[in-house]
Amino acid sequence: MKQKTNRTGLFILTFLLGSIVAFAQGTPNVAGTYEGMVKRPGSTTEDKVSLELKTEGGKITGRATHGDRTVEATEVKLENGTLTFSIDKDHKLVAKVDGDKLVGEVTDGTQKFPLELKKVMPAAAATPAATASAAAPAAAFNLNGQWDAVADANGQPFPFLLTLKVEGENVTGNSSSQLGEATIKTGSWKDGKLSIQVEGANGVIVMSATVIEGKLSGEFDYAGQLQGKWVAVKKN
Repeated sequence: MKQKTNRTGLFILTFLLGSIVAFAQGTPNVAGTYEGMVKRPGSTTEDKVSLELKTEGGKITGRATHGDRTVEATEVKLENGTLTFSIDKDHKLVAKVDGDKLVGEVTDGTQKFPLELKKVMPAAAATPAATASAAAPAAAFNLNGQWDAVADANGQPFPFLLTLKVEGENVTGNSSSQLGEATIKTGSWKDGKLSIQVEGANGVIVMSATVIEGKLSGEFDYAGQLQGKWVAVKKN
């Protein structure tokens, strides 16, 4: 019991792309784009709020978009699982990091109101092309070949190589990383959507994606225990 208590601050994530067990320490990686709706006190309408956070050299920066207005943060701090996003002395967001959500309240002068934001895009996938373009139809794109991919596993980027072979609607291939290899157990490419099940020594991970601006962008689910987004760029 003492050993388990001492490990309270250690988050163990299991991400299968072969035989993979990765360990991520304490402080969560909040980099990415978050969205939510906010309703001011006394108002009958809700407005969309978007928050973009970046981490570089241990420092967090960010900007917020509300309606047609975008403002840069003067200071962003993450302490003990609480994010403080300050614009000026009268405007700031204080929120707890809850998985892929930010749950807290906004201070606007003398007013305070609740706000909940959900991560809609990991930092690795946060590109304008990913949000501005529609998925390419299946017949118009060749998936065959190798893809450099990155998965977002609870804020932790994980790179891997995905090899795909398409015959009609049937997809075969494999994935590999520095920690192991796995085989595509079943796969399909139909109506512009890729669906595969990757099987390794520790289980199966289900992955889906569409082609957006020549890139694969989608989601994964490992045995119902870990979900997230992934993106891939085809190798030349």
